[in-house]
Amino acid sequence: MRLSVIVVSWNVSKLLNVSLETLKRDLEAIESEVFVVDNASADDSVEMVRKNHSWVTLIANQENLGFAKANNQALKLAKGDYILLLNPDTEVHPGAISCLLSFLEKNPRAGIVAPQLLNSDGSIQRSCRAFPTFAAMLYELLGLSKLFPDNPRFGSYKMLDFDHTELRQVDQPEGACLMLRRSVIEQVGTLDEGFFMLFEEVDWCYRIKEAGWEIWFEPQAHVVHHYGQSIKQVKARMILSSHRGLYRFWSKHYAKGRWYLGAFVYAGLMALAYLRILSHTLRSVTQKQSLSTKIS
Repeated sequence: MRLSVIVVSWNVSKLLNVSLETLKRDLEAIESEVFVVDNASADDSVEMVRKNHSWVTLIANQENLGFAKANNQALKLAKGDYILLLNPDTEVHPGAISCLLSFLEKNPRAGIVAPQLLNSDGSIQRSCRAFPTFAAMLYELLGLSKLFPDNPRFGSYKMLDFDHTELRQVDQPEGACLMLRRSVIEQVGTLDEGFFMLFEEVDWCYRIKEAGWEIWFEPQAHVVHHYGQSIKQVKARMILSSHRGLYRFWSKHYAKGRWYLGAFVYAGLMALAYLRILSHTLRSVTQKQSLSTKIS
C-alpha cells in the first residue's frame, strides 16, 4: 500500500512550510511520495520548498495553470495505490492520514474519504455540501438559506442540519483534503481542466458518485484548514471563477443540451458575480477610508 500526496500551492509560502512539516510527521510510518506543484508563486515558495523540504518532488510552473491542471500534472507521475489531495493552507493532525487510509482499506465501496476540517481557532469547519442543483442554488442566491436556516429545504445545499461530528456518506466534501483510490481515478478520469479553480472537485465527486462509488466523511481524522488564504489574494477573480465553475458544472451535468437554459443561467450568474465584485470593492474602499480616518 503506497500513498501519493499532491499539494498545489500559490503564494502561501509560510503556510505551505508549516503544512509540509505536519505532513512529514504524519507520513513517517507510511510508504509515500509527496508532490508540491507551485503555480508560479511570486513569493519565495519555490525557494522555500527546495531549501526546507528536499524530500518532496517539486514541480515549479512558469504560469498559474489553475487547480485542476496542476493536480493533474502530479497525478500523471503519482505511483500510489491511494491519492491524497491536500491544500497548502492545512495542518495535518497526528494520525489523520492513517485514519483515512484505514477507512478506505476497510470499506471497498468507498471511493473518496475526507476528514473533519477545523478552523484556525480549532472549531469545526462546515466542510460538506450537497450537489448544487438549480433549486438549491436559487435558495442560496436569494438568501433564503440565511433567512430560514432551520428549513430543511432551504438549508439542504450547505447541509445546515449536519453538525459534522458523525461518520456518514456525503455528496461533496471540501477539496482541502480528499483521499481517493487510484482505481477510482482510472475509472472516471482525472480532474476536468475546463475548471480553472473552484467546482472542479464538485464535478469530480459527482462523476465518482455517478460511477457507483461512495463518498464518506470521517470525523475521527482531523485537519486544520486556514480557509481561503490563496483565494483572498484575488477575491474578484475568484468570484468570477466560482460563478463560471458553477455554470460549467450545471451545463455539464444538468442542462443536458438545453442551450437556452444554459444561456439564461450563465447570464444570471455573471450578473450576480459582478454585483458581488462591486459589493466587495465598495466594502474594501469603505474599510480603507475608515482606517485612513482613524490614523489621521
